[in-house]
Amino acid sequence: MKAFVVTEYKGPLQASDVPEPAVGEHDVLVQVQAAGLNVLDEKIRAGEFKQILPYELPLIPGNDVAGTVIRVGSKVSAFKSGDEVYGRPNQDRIGTFAERIAVAEADLAPKPASISMEEAGSLPLVALTAWQALVERGNLQPGQKVLIHAGAGGVGSIAIQLAKHLGATVATTASASNLDFVRELGADTVIDYRSQDFEQFLSGYDLVLDSLGGENLKKSLRVLRPGGKAIGIAGPPDPAFAREAGLNPVVRLAVTGLSAGIRRQARKLGVSYEFLFMRASGDQLRRITALIDNGALRPIVGRVFPFGQTVEALQSLEKGGIRGKAVISHFTGEPS
Repeated sequence: MKAFVVTEYKGPLQASDVPEPAVGEHDVLVQVQAAGLNVLDEKIRAGEFKQILPYELPLIPGNDVAGTVIRVGSKVSAFKSGDEVYGRPNQDRIGTFAERIAVAEADLAPKPASISMEEAGSLPLVALTAWQALVERGNLQPGQKVLIHAGAGGVGSIAIQLAKHLGATVATTASASNLDFVRELGADTVIDYRSQDFEQFLSGYDLVLDSLGGENLKKSLRVLRPGGKAIGIAGPPDPAFAREAGLNPVVRLAVTGLSAGIRRQARKLGVSYEFLFMRASGDQLRRITALIDNGALRPIVGRVFPFGQTVEALQSLEKGGIRGKAVISHFTGEPS
């Protein structure tokens, strides 16, 4: 089958013929019809996660899938041939930049009926990230205040909508050209990050979802109320993540050191910091599907590329400027 592969870290993404996926007894073989593009895909290609996600090369990237079930393993009960599904494969089994992929049954959910395949393909990673940050980790409650950085991006555009659904007051950062857009998504307070310093405008927040890291994360700690929490999805990773990921002792020690400074600063301020590396969950996607089909959430697809332009599509992430998500579609084009 056709796929796009990385043969060496920092090397180019290349079109290739690869073997058909092996389908285990708990697996679902999916004909890929749309695949979302994520910054994570580019970071994996560049080798930025090779210490904590040690993939074997060559590797087919791709962390989002929407498509149609071709066949199922002998112990699969929730899906059958012809079902339309979407999901985020487990981090050990990514590979949606291909014509077909085998995904564990537990990592898939029925595709929302009210949206297109491209819209469904845009959702799994970012929607699960938003859910796990705001609901699972943040326990966001009605009336609380949350700051969501980069509100026009893939995670931010879903997180704003989810936070409003949960009854929170939402602040976000965005460029001047996206201020009205994030207000339409539900943001109550909007900061133009190029001309305004969010730390000068915001205080007493219960939760921050930070997707930028670095100085932005340090400043985010200072807008929290005592007891508030910052959840970072750009890093640095923390000891809890290292334990859950089963990293070896040397890497765990290094990870602990990476986040020591930000955790120390958080303690001094009476707040907390957690790193979130989202995980696959078909059960959570089913809850997200319900929110989509009842109109509480809507996917934001800024650009669709044909499958044959997957290399160009991944490169476009570096340029930025795409609202919501970019998506690869198999409905048009063939790999070159």
